[in-house]
Amino acid sequence: MNTERVIPGTQAIARAARLLRLVTAAGDDGISVSDVAHAADLTRSTTHRLLSALQVEGLVDRHEQTGAWLSGPELYLMGTVAAARYSVPALARDVVRSLAARTEESAFLSVRRGDESVCLVREDGSFPIRSFVLSEGVRFPLGVASAGLAILAFLPADKCEAYLSSASDLRERYGAAHSIAQLRARIAETRDRGYALNPGLIVEGSYGIGAAVFDSEGRPAWALSLTGVQFRFGADRLPMLGRALLSHAHQLTGILASRPRP
Repeated sequence: MNTERVIPGTQAIARAARLLRLVTAAGDDGISVSDVAHAADLTRSTTHRLLSALQVEGLVDRHEQTGAWLSGPELYLMGTVAAARYSVPALARDVVRSLAARTEESAFLSVRRGDESVCLVREDGSFPIRSFVLSEGVRFPLGVASAGLAILAFLPADKCEAYLSSASDLRERYGAAHSIAQLRARIAETRDRGYALNPGLIVEGSYGIGAAVFDSEGRPAWALSLTGVQFRFGADRLPMLGRALLSHAHQLTGILASRPRP
């Protein structure tokens, strides 16, 4: 059943939600109305009208000097209320911090949200050269960043195949390395290795590895990941990084599986 024909206003709500995700994913730098319109496949005038309506409600804000759109104060207030129910970032932060300290690289927790992975927590390691591909709120389609590849690889086979059959645009959006054939090969490698490797496929020279974190029913609902510059992920360090990542992912799986249900 097409819910957009049954529930009045569905399209407008979906568009507004899409804009909110794009604005929050842009982080502290914000995003221009033109970039939002392009990413959302909307006209500039429609995008500006929707953003202005969201601004009136306090859900987005606009930088006075640059004109960039930013997350609004109401999103913060809503987030603080939701945090009591979705307590995963608070429970995971010590594990993410421990992983960053152990490896000296930037460590992250991401969550599966439909066909995307969304970064929830970032902790920087002590190594002074860092990758800034990920930060809180940034999202990628499953299979693109190492976190999303780890989640995708350990989904049930039918769900993984269903996603691959609908992801033909990844090559166009992220380059030839994201063809379905190459993605299948990386999925197989991830299953064999136990963790995913992204060898600079999003930003040249920025490497990442990710390991799935499972819920109480054995589903890959989150992922821990590490990112850094290429020479820090060479053959001399990669086995150590992988072991540390898998150990922390196993620890976090146990913590989250035993947490009280909301």
